[in-house]
Amino acid sequence: MWVNRILTALALSLGFSAAGDSARAATCGPDALGVSRTIAIGAPIHVGLKTYPQTLDLKDHEVVLTFDDGPAPTTRRVLDALDAQCAKATFFLIGRNAAAMPQIVRREIADGDTVGSHSNSHPMLRSLPLAKAEADIDAGAAAVDKAAGGKESKFFRFPGFADSPALLSALDARKMPVFGADLWASDWNAMSAHEELDLLMGRLRRAKGGIILLHDTKKQTADMLPALLAALKAEGFHLVHLVPGDLAPATRPAPSGWKSETDATLRKMGVKGASDAMPVREQKEPAGQGM
Repeated sequence: MWVNRILTALALSLGFSAAGDSARAATCGPDALGVSRTIAIGAPIHVGLKTYPQTLDLKDHEVVLTFDDGPAPTTRRVLDALDAQCAKATFFLIGRNAAAMPQIVRREIADGDTVGSHSNSHPMLRSLPLAKAEADIDAGAAAVDKAAGGKESKFFRFPGFADSPALLSALDARKMPVFGADLWASDWNAMSAHEELDLLMGRLRRAKGGIILLHDTKKQTADMLPALLAALKAEGFHLVHLVPGDLAPATRPAPSGWKSETDATLRKMGVKGASDAMPVREQKEPAGQGM
């Protein structure tokens, strides 16, 4: 364990001082994390054990990196860190943020990352009237598509993971794969980069892999990412990249006794569960807040 701590401390000290341009120019050798394999994803599919009773059929110690709520100025540093390790991720973009920073979206595409949508204005969609929720989804997807030069994926993630049966059916009809997550970095909470790394790596060691949720809008996450990538490599994790496909991929079911952690969390926030959601009111939440 002390070896891992030394590697982590070294990665943090190196990662925090890396310059953006030099990271992009770095030549990746055998010590880089890289991508171990790619999975093509088509609809209909709803995956991620925090919300759904199934997830992608990942192998032991395989991880998928996903980022929500961007683009933002901090996204450039996230992309620099990924480039330095020849790593790829999936970015779920808020439509109005994509419209404001299309140059960052174009860089994500040029870097080989996958771009999906995360609604247009980041409301709790299950709390909206159905037609208004669908309109926000469509507006977000259109904004991301425009910013990406028509090269975005159909991938979608609900703000706060607040779906509903009706909205899932609407996304299935649009052939939009829906992603939850298997692990949270909980980076919506105030913490240092070191604390976030310790928290996430502890969760990863216990879970032995999965779809990870991070936020490229958070400075602490941008600070932490170089060290996370180095720690993944040092501890034998392998990076899986998701790309658009025609068919739904293989999945594996949740363990026995599974319950939705998302619904429990949302209920504490006063948001109804997916099974009893009746979208009747507007949730005014600023973009980039929370899950």
